[in-house]
Amino acid sequence: MTDATIYLDHAAATPLDRRVFLAMQPYFSERFYNPSSPYAPALAVRQDYDAAKHVLAKSIGAKPDELVMTAGATESINLAFNSVEGHVITANIEHHAVLKAASKRPHTIIKADKKGIVSGEAVQNAITPKTQLVSIALANNEIGTVQPLRDIALAIKQEREKRFANGDTTPIYLHSDASQGAGLLDLHVARLGADLLTLNAGKVYGPKQVGLLFAASHVRLSPQIVGGGQERGLRSGTENVAGVIGFARAMELADASRKQEVQRLQGLRDQLEKQLQAAFPEAVISGHLKRRLPGNLHISFPGVDAERLVFALEMRGVLVATGSACAANKGTRSHVLTAIGLSDEIADGSLRLTLGHLSDQENTARAAAIITEEVQREQERMAK
Repeated sequence: MTDATIYLDHAAATPLDRRVFLAMQPYFSERFYNPSSPYAPALAVRQDYDAAKHVLAKSIGAKPDELVMTAGATESINLAFNSVEGHVITANIEHHAVLKAASKRPHTIIKADKKGIVSGEAVQNAITPKTQLVSIALANNEIGTVQPLRDIALAIKQEREKRFANGDTTPIYLHSDASQGAGLLDLHVARLGADLLTLNAGKVYGPKQVGLLFAASHVRLSPQIVGGGQERGLRSGTENVAGVIGFARAMELADASRKQEVQRLQGLRDQLEKQLQAAFPEAVISGHLKRRLPGNLHISFPGVDAERLVFALEMRGVLVATGSACAANKGTRSHVLTAIGLSDEIADGSLRLTLGHLSDQENTARAAAIITEEVQREQERMAK
């Protein structure tokens, strides 16, 4: 990526913060020791690793022994699902990792509304006596809608209390993939009401393929990777010390600047949205306009071929997405846009523009101008 490139796909991946890289660097070289080894240098690395987990736990209001470090969000999600045997509930706008994990057991897929909201009432109506897990993302990775997780948690709490009163010991947990909310939303697990929470370092300017699963002390996890017994026997394998150190530093930095960064991104997003809507009054903004991630703008230009548009914009130095990176890689229409009721014409003309650390007023305004020119060019081509 050159200095002239404008990156508007922070929801797919974030660049490693240099301060995070510097924190990780010693653990690739002079502090390379296996934290399970018995000698002093290795024990010092163990202390650093445990200290990093303490930082991560503190950032979400948890205890270090409630965290299991994983190789990214997908593994974290699978670990959460594999710890229950009964019926599970999720929504039709969830990430493929959640939907595929749910498909492996008895499940119910509930519908989000046209703004991408999953209501507590919808969850409550879907719960059966055999339901053991409800998995709803804190914020959608495509349209940016932030869910009323407290309402969903309340529905689950009421079901749990009803079972207890009836002498039913069947557990029921709330899991949330909060990867998109890191550094932007409150992730305190008690305030969210989450029993299980997934995070991904690669979404918060940390290293890729590093994630975690928070599991409250009353949740009984079932390991899916066995071996040497690392991570309290829940995720065997030599610890990724450098990755976890980097994840902790990334979360530390994100927490320290969250308020200012949210305000900055909201301003840039609103600027971008205003410029594009002024040029294209027919454009459709998807997601909840008040309950959405501050750097997310999902905009559709009806009748335009968004896939062609993505390539045209790349030629002009603007990197954008049509949906999630997973769906784009498969060349399929976004299941999220179909789920919220967008017509094929609108869905196929959609761009997901996500701002972040690499965004500023100058390059956001320049991006808006280039997108405007390329959409107009595409409209003229379609009209011939």
